[in-house]
Amino acid sequence: MNTPAPARILLVEDEPNLARGIRENLAHEGYVVELAVDGPAALTKMRAHDYSLVVLDVMLPGLDGFTVCETARREGIDTPVLFLTAKGGANDRIRGLEVGGDDYLPKPFHLRELLLRVAAILRRRTRFDALTGSRDILRFGGNEFDFTSFRGKSWDGAEQQLTPKEALILAELAKRDGRVVWREDLLERVWGGEVLPSSRTIDNFIVRLRKRFEREPDRPRHFHTVRGVGYRFSAAGDDGA
Repeated sequence: MNTPAPARILLVEDEPNLARGIRENLAHEGYVVELAVDGPAALTKMRAHDYSLVVLDVMLPGLDGFTVCETARREGIDTPVLFLTAKGGANDRIRGLEVGGDDYLPKPFHLRELLLRVAAILRRRTRFDALTGSRDILRFGGNEFDFTSFRGKSWDGAEQQLTPKEALILAELAKRDGRVVWREDLLERVWGGEVLPSSRTIDNFIVRLRKRFEREPDRPRHFHTVRGVGYRFSAAGDDGA
């Protein structure tokens, strides 16, 4: 039986001592680690190579981490991103999610926590690949989404590029078309072993999916909230009653 290749991680960190410590610990866990020390170098490497994960500092020379991630997502690079930052406020965490990040770890942090989060993201990506492997294209209500590229088109012809978490939420809901998905179940499947976000955060993801794919986001026919329980997706479309 062939042994799977070790995960290849891009570490983007401009503090030499911290970068050395993170790199040594990741390598000790069996990962192959490459280093970039500024935003432009990180983008160059992300464009040229296929990484399993990018561990991305927010405060970087040249381009900040948010801009790096946002640019990568706009260019169709769907590599999972774990942000590291000295800014731990709610607004910064929300911005990290909005530009396409998968997780957010404020400094200072314990290296063991970093390793656990890295492992959780890689497990979740494996689940996503298994979940979407049997169905590459989802079509509903004049919309079309390709899970292999995270790209699609909405009913009005507009191009849509989803973040990894948006795509995983869509995949989980579509897999159980017409059935209610409990909020706790969706949180566990999408965020895995991470510290789970607030209900407001996941509601914001549903709102963004409605804005992308519903003809009338305020009167959704595909993405329904079941109060006090969770969410329900309807490919055929209904009024949510």
